Amino acid sequence: MKKLFYSFGLSLASLCAQAQVKPFQQNDRVIFVGNSITEAGAYVSYIYLYYMTHFPGRKLVIMNGGIGGDKASDIYRRLDYDILAKKPNVLVLTFGMNDTGYFEFNNSDADKTATERIEASRKNYVLVEQRLQKLPAIQKILMSSPPYDETAKIGGNVFRGKQKAMLEVVKFQEAAAKRNSWPFADLFRPMTALNAQLQQKDSTFTLIGPDRVHPGNAGHLVMASLFLKNQGLDGKPVADVRINAAEGKLQQAVNCNISNLSASTGKVSFGYLAQSLPFPVDTVARMWGNNQKQSDALQWIPFTEDFNREMLQVQDLQAGEYNLLIDGHSVGKWDAAAFAKGINLATVPETPQYKQATSIMQLNLRRAEVEARLRRYYWIQGNFFDKRNMRLQDNAAALDSVRKYAKNDGMLRYHEENYETAMYKELRTLWQQEIDTIVGLIYTLNKPVLHKIEIVKI
Repeated sequence: MKKLFYSFGLSLASLCAQAQVKPFQQNDRVIFVGNSITEAGAYVSYIYLYYMTHFPGRKLVIMNGGIGGDKASDIYRRLDYDILAKKPNVLVLTFGMNDTGYFEFNNSDADKTATERIEASRKNYVLVEQRLQKLPAIQKILMSSPPYDETAKIGGNVFRGKQKAMLEVVKFQEAAAKRNSWPFADLFRPMTALNAQLQQKDSTFTLIGPDRVHPGNAGHLVMASLFLKNQGLDGKPVADVRINAAEGKLQQAVNCNISNLSASTGKVSFGYLAQSLPFPVDTVARMWGNNQKQSDALQWIPFTEDFNREMLQVQDLQAGEYNLLIDGHSVGKWDAAAFAKGINLATVPETPQYKQATSIMQLNLRRAEVEARLRRYYWIQGNFFDKRNMRLQDNAAALDSVRKYAKNDGMLRYHEENYETAMYKELRTLWQQEIDTIVGLIYTLNKPVLHKIEIVKI
């Protein structure tokens, strides 16, 4: 598995070097625009959480602009009233899964239909592109879709040829980005390659999930990792401290400040103020119908090595076992050889900084939950009212229409209950205020604090 990590890492480096995306900056308002994979929102939240923890002083807003079922044509229709109305200055655009179709691939004319759908997607994308070209103040980023998994041996519907059709969409997205000098982030090719590598060991493995379309939490962490790599953020440690105990010297302090160092071969103590927090890894499967946990992705990609290293290395300690205390509390025991190699504190949930980051993660999950209510409201607008010339009316007639058609439309029925309350602008305003309050609280609570670290021989 370790060999796979580095093989995957090298392939990512070569792909991502082609079109690096600028890291988000202070006060940016970023919106990710896409279909149900984006609306599910985990990869968007993971990217946001990375910024919240790694750049705690860089306050920005990252918004979800996904709607389930969307194609390029649907994104064009809602661009102004949904996406641009949120006043982003950075827009990340992805599409392709729905554009290429599904059951059409089981028909005898599948190749012809796929060609037609790809061309329709391209033409509708051009309409989006022309609209965005008129908005020079907005930074545009094109991002490919994650792949459709037609190779996992898991049964169920398999739409042979869909992967190939999606690659054609990726190609015209990449060409469009180059034509406009816009950055391009590729998820499709590296995820396809990783999926194939892992399926060589287990033919039933799927990086995506049982429906072959929607990644679970682990797949979303892979997506977030790829995007962050495109931004050139891999390899930036949470902190990296290196001390020589015998000499009593600080050899290195990266992204942190060390004070009051006292070191001998039997005990080391110092003040530690990092400039970042570790990235807390979730161990709960939060996607309906997909039992992947975010933590599962750590077996597939070198996320810890790339994005979550809070290293403490102490050389020349006397042989034996040592207790690591932070602020007087034991967080673990390691021997001198382990300290000489380096302890990654970002993987130790008992540290106060990890617990602090976990609180940020929980607040971010709450933010995403509230935001999901607003996305379901816009699903109703885009997938129902927009097609009946009733967009944003939100009156008694609109509600009656939803109730009527929901009786025979499962997806509409799923969104009906949320619409019963979301139709009131006053409540949507309160939900947005709650989101803003949570984000404000996060940027108050996410600042690293000074800790006293002690390494004591047992």
